[in-house]
Amino acid sequence: MQPVRRFLLVRHGESEWNAVGRWQGQADPPLSRNGQEQAYLASQRIGMVDAIVASTLHRAFDTARIISENIGVGPVFVEPDLMERHAGEWEGLTRHEIEDAWPGYLDAQRRPPGYELDEVLLERVHAGLARIRVEVPGDDILVVTHGGVISALESSFGLEWVRVPNLGARWFTWDGAKFHLGERIELVDDAHTTVQPRGQL
Repeated sequence: MQPVRRFLLVRHGESEWNAVGRWQGQADPPLSRNGQEQAYLASQRIGMVDAIVASTLHRAFDTARIISENIGVGPVFVEPDLMERHAGEWEGLTRHEIEDAWPGYLDAQRRPPGYELDEVLLERVHAGLARIRVEVPGDDILVVTHGGVISALESSFGLEWVRVPNLGARWFTWDGAKFHLGERIELVDDAHTTVQPRGQL
């Protein structure tokens, strides 16, 4: 029987585009100064993990690197399939710019043609998690990823959408055959998070 393994999927710290309300998707803006501070504060609350994995996007990798340096666990492994959902034509735009070009789409929860659908996102995320299970040793793995990834996984368990703040996280447990949903936690308090509207990646 395989041992139970736990995966803490964490959203990265605030990026420079988060701070000004631009949709990111797979664009690659860096962490803001606040995001760097969030990562440091999160490292004080993580506790002990056996390994750290990150998306290849800088805002996730740099969050993981800061945590790694402060808790003494490394190196940071990278997994490309854990990057954020592609936001298609909306990448780099503010909500105001989206509303101007696609009137009513946001309120109706519609998305542009190039937007990565949940089923496509989940297929690659599960492939990435499968590689982590094979290639990364340890029972408790910290995975620094993106809000869209965590939300899509939560939705696959039937949960309604609830915004994942910067350094918000969700535990998942692997029992050797499938994943089980664990608790949602926040690694930094509200004073260090930026409120972002629904859907902003």
